[in-house]
Order: sequence, then C-alpha cells, then structure tokens
Amino acid sequence: MIACRQFVVLLLLTFAWPVTAVRAQGACATPPGVVGVSRDLYCIELVPAEGAGAARGTAQLDWIPSPFTVAVAPDGTHRWDLTLSLDSLPPLPGGRAPGYVAWAASPSLTSMVRLGAVRTGTSRVGPLAFDRFLVLISAEPDTSSADRRGRLVLRGESAGLRMRPADNYQFFLGALGVPPARADSAGHAAHYGAARDTAGWSDVPMYPGLDMLPSEMALRPPVRPWRPADDPSALAARPREVRRVANGDSVDLTAGVVSRTIAGRRYTMFGFNGQYPGPLFVVPEGAEITVRFTNRLPLPSTVHWHGLRLDAGFDGVPDVSQAPVEPGGTFTYRLRFPDGGIFWYHPHVRDDVQQDLGLYGNIFVRPGRADAYGPAHREEFLILDDLLVGEDGLVPWGLEAPTHAAMGRFGNLMLVNGEPAWRLNVRPGEVVRFFLTNASSTRTFNLSFGSGAQMKVIGSDLGRYAREAWVESVVIAPAERYVLDVRFEHRGSVALLNRVRAIDHLYARFLPEVDTLGVVDVDGSNASPDLTRAFATLAEAAAADDELLALVREHQGRQPERTLELKVAFSGIPFVSERLMRIDSAFFNPVEWAGTMPGMNWATTGTQARWILRDPATGAENMALDWRVRRGDRIRIRLVNVREVLHGMQHPIHLHGQRFLVLAVNGTPNPNPVWKDTVLVPAGGAVDLLVDMSNPGRWMLHCHIAEHLQAGMMTVINVEES
Repeated sequence: MIACRQFVVLLLLTFAWPVTAVRAQGACATPPGVVGVSRDLYCIELVPAEGAGAARGTAQLDWIPSPFTVAVAPDGTHRWDLTLSLDSLPPLPGGRAPGYVAWAASPSLTSMVRLGAVRTGTSRVGPLAFDRFLVLISAEPDTSSADRRGRLVLRGESAGLRMRPADNYQFFLGALGVPPARADSAGHAAHYGAARDTAGWSDVPMYPGLDMLPSEMALRPPVRPWRPADDPSALAARPREVRRVANGDSVDLTAGVVSRTIAGRRYTMFGFNGQYPGPLFVVPEGAEITVRFTNRLPLPSTVHWHGLRLDAGFDGVPDVSQAPVEPGGTFTYRLRFPDGGIFWYHPHVRDDVQQDLGLYGNIFVRPGRADAYGPAHREEFLILDDLLVGEDGLVPWGLEAPTHAAMGRFGNLMLVNGEPAWRLNVRPGEVVRFFLTNASSTRTFNLSFGSGAQMKVIGSDLGRYAREAWVESVVIAPAERYVLDVRFEHRGSVALLNRVRAIDHLYARFLPEVDTLGVVDVDGSNASPDLTRAFATLAEAAAADDELLALVREHQGRQPERTLELKVAFSGIPFVSERLMRIDSAFFNPVEWAGTMPGMNWATTGTQARWILRDPATGAENMALDWRVRRGDRIRIRLVNVREVLHGMQHPIHLHGQRFLVLAVNGTPNPNPVWKDTVLVPAGGAVDLLVDMSNPGRWMLHCHIAEHLQAGMMTVINVEES
C-alpha cells in the first residue's frame, strides 16, 4: 500500500512539474522590445571566480564571415569569434608581462585553447570550434605563455552545456506505457500507439547507434499513410540527360510514375521525362523558352522554376500564380533567364511528397560573360538528396497532412544525382567546377572532400561572389546552390563526405556523423592545360559586379525596414512529446544536422505543428501578412529566428521571383555578397537582407523545409508597379 501511494505521489509530481526553457539572465538578457539575435544562445555571461571581487563580463558568440550563414569546421563543429566585454577586473599580479588572457576549454578541462590577451572594455578573440565549452579569463604574470598559470578571474559556460543526460523524470516519462490505438470516425489513427493493422503505419527507422524512450517509439502519426501504389508496368527511370536549349525553343516536360532500383531494391517513384533526376536544361543568359508541362501523376501538380526572375503567372505556385494541374492535364510555361547561374525546378503541390519522390532537376543558365567563373577543365552538376526507407520500402507520407512536421523528414539513404554511390574519374591536377543543389526535404549538408583536394567557392544561387574564397567545407541548406572549383592534386581515391555533429537528446551529447556520398578516382596522365596558377588566385569581382559591394556599403548597418519573425506553435501533440520538447528547449543548436528524434518527429503532423512567419509590427502571420512594396524598391528585411519556442531549428527561407544580398548575420557585417534567393537562418539567429524588388507580381516567401511549408510557413509579397 505504501509503495502504491509513493508511486501515485511520484506520478502527480512528475506530471505537474512545470518544465520551461532556460532563459538568459543578467548581462546576456535581451532588452525588452528588442527583436534580433538570441542573446540566450549566442551570449555567455561571465561570473567572477572566488576572490575576483566585482569582476563581470560577457562573451558574445559572433558569426565568422564566410560564404555561408553558419561557420563550421570540416567535422561539423560550429566555429565562433568571441567579443569579450569585461569590467571591474581585479589588480594584475606581478610578472614579466602581466595581463589578462582568455581561454576556451572543454567541459572536462581536458582540452584548452588560448584565445588571446584581453583587457578591460571590449576585445575580439578567436576563432574557436567547440560544441560545448567554457570561457575562462585569467590574470597571468606572462601573457605570452601558451599555458594557463595565473588565477582565474571570470568564467562562463556555453548554452550547449545546459543539455543534461536524461534524469529519472525523463526515464519515468519515457518508460510509461501508451494507450492502445484509437481512431476517429474517419478511421484516422489517434495520437498514441496506432498499430500497423489499425492505421497502416509500420515503425519508423531508428537513428543508428541511439536509444529512444519506449513511449516515443510507440507514437504514430494521427493521419493515414500514403505512398505510390506499386506499379509493375512502370518503366525504369533513366539517368539524367543534358538538354541544350536555345532562345525561342519549346521543350516538353512530363511528370510521371517511374521504377527505381536503388542499392538493389526496387521502388515506385516519380520522375520528369522518365529520368531521375529530371533533365538538365542548359540555356544562355537572356534567353526565353516555352515549356509544355504534362501531368501523368496520380496527384495534382505544378512546376516551380526555383530562382528564376520570370513572369509571375508562370511561377508554378497553386492558388497564387496558377491552378494546380490535375492528373492528365497540361500547362504551358513561358520562362525567361535574366541571370546567369544554377537554378532548379520542382513541384509546388505537396512538395513533401512529390519532390521527395524524385521530381526535381537543374537548369544551368550559361552566363553571357565568357570569363564569368574563370578557367576549369570540366563542369559537374550534383543534386544532393536523401530518402527515408524502412524494412518494407519507402516510409509512407501522411495523406491528410505531412508527417515529420517538427524537424522535417530526414532520410537515411543519401543520394547524389539519384544514386547512393556517386563516382567520378578525374586526372591529377584537374580543376573540376561543381554546381551543387540541395533538393532534400530538410537536411543541411556540410560537404567536404577528403585529403588531396582543395576547394574554393566562387558562386551561389544567382551568380558569383564579390570575392572567391577558400573553404574547408560547404554548408548547403535545402534549395541553396553553390558553385565551387576543386583541384585534385594527387592520384588515389578522394571521398565526398557529409560530416556533421548530431545531438543525442537522451544522453545530452554530440556525436559525429560521417556519410560518404561518393568517391572521386584520380588517375591517369596529368590534366592539360596546367591551371595551377589560375586556381591559386582568388579572383575579385569584375567591374560589372561592383554594384554588389556598393549596395552593401550603402545599406549595411542601417535599420531594417521590415522584420519577419520565424516561430512555431504546437497543439494536440502527445503529452510525452510536449514534456520532452520542453526539456530539450534549454538549448537549440544553430543547425539541426540529423534526425535524432525519429519517433517524436515522425508522429508530429502538419495539423499539430503550425510554423509561422510573423510581422511583429502588425502581428499578422503567414498568408495574412499582405506586404506590399513598389517595383524597383530595395528593401532591408531582417529575418529573426525566434528563440522562445518549444522547438527551434534553422530555416532556409526562399523568396520567389526576386533576388537579395545578405547584409549581416547576427549583427556581423557580411563583407562578401552574392545574389541569392534562399538563405539559411540559424536557430536563434538573425539575418539581414537587402531585397531587390525588381519583378512585379505576387510572390511567395516560405521556408524550404518541405514539412514546414506544408505546415503553414509561407506568405505572399505583392510587388506593385509604381
């Protein structure tokens, strides 16, 4: 009886415990009414050590300017510069060169990095690359010493150290049984424990090497499952073909059902013109063409021409620019190509389903200037994707609403140009120009080549950077594109890798994830001509591109004219999901690199997660925003990824029909602009854009995580004639 009463008390305490996210206090607290970067995640309050008196300070984690809005090491560890603001420091000790020194250390103090000498006031130090770390300030008798010897003055810990291994409360919650399956009058599975013979769902694949709490893995989506019916008559998809198109040409594009064999397993999927990926269209800058689209799918569809500044009526957005094309129907698109660069096309009806099933392809608009990119021996076009498969084939999608609406649908099978083992043969010394496109539903890649390959980024979505840049890895979010030159110097095999740091939410630890996406075999005679000298030069923008730098100089540092908050609201999610998400909200990584909460994420649908674009000036959200601007305006917009949510993550924000420059990330000016149409906004971060509103019409702005888009994260901007 006593044991039973104790259990009841524990149960009541457990379910009544008000778990809330940790918020910044003191010097790192965000001032009331300020809309911007989260100081809770990107500011560390430094507290005095014993005997340090009234010493105080903060360490601001600053973006390191790079071609990407998040800076990471090749292994996926986030990199930072630190701005230290220090006050009331105690007297210095005697010594040869006394002063204060800043250090970064791992939580166990087994690894310590000297950041540099600091002083009262503001100092900038770094860079550093740690997942979870301490910041220490010591008073040193000799500031040139590589080791800390003096007494500690100030100390603080990064937001990642708030993560803790699951305690008894979490284990108790996770071990509870779940009610048997329930269904509503329409036969939809209820929130908990829907068995396969009730709703048709099978288990979602577990993340390799991780444990999940039983109640999480017992969850099922409260919608019916759907995937393409097996079609034995479907023709095997052909590899992508290159179609060179001239000004005035007409081409046919048909979306239909195809058969694919991947890693020895057959799947019924979708494809354009019977190909996977769809055809690569190569067109000259300034051309205009006609595309006759035919829908042979069992679902309505459209084609969106991602990144093109075309006429609004041909943008492919249902109920904004056109009606959906019903099965068996046709639609004629007229496309124009005012910008050189790498673009792509995909559906805009249930993107989470149709794009994931293989409906995407590239468009390369050959720049009018022959020297737009500089010399290279060859060009290669890579489309990155992932596919979620289980024991009985493709994991189904939600019929009435998307599944995976919390984090997005991470796949467990990596694909490059539709293949799990991409391969390329090159010669020693060959410079290969890669045009990269991320077509995945949610995954942000951190790409690098193995030893023996040197990389420089030269362009992005709609053109080239003001300055080329050496990089160790390429961070590419869904819908982004990057152009990079890679020189393969030595004979041998060079792996194309995706290296990231995933989070084990149960044991509160970062763990490395390394995926080999393909292999480059370097062999044969040396490449000719020898491009070593040209490759070693980081080219500056040509005179025609000086407008980029002039625009940035004119608008950088000025206040935004418009602000958009990126948020989420959950309703009706299972109790275990809500409680555990509250605990996890103590820390959000700038990028959620991997799907390490498979059960909870899968079971959250677009009816339970409402992803939001909000104008803080009016309170209007998503399609009610009704922003109106004049054609020709250049508008400064701040995108703020709000920290105070139950689950925060990065958002790749895409604006149709226009182009923009990134002015600043988390308040740090961007010195190297490029025209883009998609930008990655890290969790808790703020990105300032200068948008060139040059194209009249109604244009969609949305998150390009497909499940977030389908859960409401979209709006329309009206660009009106004067």
